[in-house]
Amino acid sequence: MTDAFSSLTRRQWLATSGAVALATSPWLARAQADWPTKPLRLVVPFAPGGSSEIVARAVAGEMAKTMGQNVFVDNKPGAAGNIAMQEVANSTDGHTLILGHIGTMAVNPYIFAKVPYEMKDFIPITLVSKVPSLYVVHPDLPVKNLTEFVAYAKARPGQLNYGSAGNGSAGHLAFEYLKMATGIFVVHVPYRGTGPMLTDLLSGRLQAAAVGAPALLQFIKAGKLRCIATGSAQRLPQLPDVPTVAEQGFKGFEMTQWYGLLVPAKWPKAHVAKIEAEAIRATRSAAVKDKLAQDTALAVGNTGAEFDAFIKAEQARWKPVIARAQIKPDGV
Repeated sequence: MTDAFSSLTRRQWLATSGAVALATSPWLARAQADWPTKPLRLVVPFAPGGSSEIVARAVAGEMAKTMGQNVFVDNKPGAAGNIAMQEVANSTDGHTLILGHIGTMAVNPYIFAKVPYEMKDFIPITLVSKVPSLYVVHPDLPVKNLTEFVAYAKARPGQLNYGSAGNGSAGHLAFEYLKMATGIFVVHVPYRGTGPMLTDLLSGRLQAAAVGAPALLQFIKAGKLRCIATGSAQRLPQLPDVPTVAEQGFKGFEMTQWYGLLVPAKWPKAHVAKIEAEAIRATRSAAVKDKLAQDTALAVGNTGAEFDAFIKAEQARWKPVIARAQIKPDGV
């Protein structure tokens, strides 16, 4: 009697719950379709004027066309990106995402004793772009290529300065990687963003830098900076006369920085799925591909799972480089 009653009760419960699910599923579908309910905020953890802003604006503009809401870029520099990462990790509005970067995702965990966020605080959405680093000098420096720069620097150890967007930034990594490969000693001068650093490089207060291609092409073409090498595996179509680092005697050398979208881990799965689909569509669109290609950046647009695996591989790659170069955060 008890078993029959229990079985009946289970059947009644299952029938009732099924009816409820069927009744509410249209509401759930509408809720997902209605999201986002306000403009999406894409936080860029660096100052305006660098490759990160160019990449962010390209994908944000395309996503806004089909998301039903504007996607606006909000630059939030400071503490090598930690401030912005912490803010987005703790955000609760369900409409804030962030542009992840080689620095914030693969470097900061190894240069800071403690970062105010963890990888588990975020869900990777898509790798938006890979950007080759360009090695440039002020045109007053009497060198025309990397070979001449290495010889010039070796004859003047510690007398030349190079700038970056800050300790642990992509530019810092790129130049330290070059120093390790070539055996030169050039002094690092960290800034609070690519924009301020470029101001001093263009004025001649700095002699060299490694920066993502999108932020530099206009100055190279105008003769305000001289590109002595590219960090790409092959020569860039936009700079066909500039050889790669590998071509100039350092076999296997390659340096690219990268940018991808992430959202707080607390986002509903339905919203994560929607933003992933929209971000992939936008990144793979002809408009974004063409826009980024104009600035020598490569559009990717992989899945969240693929982006997650990529981040882990980059962390494994850069951890020993950071230890060897003894890279420390600003103020340490």
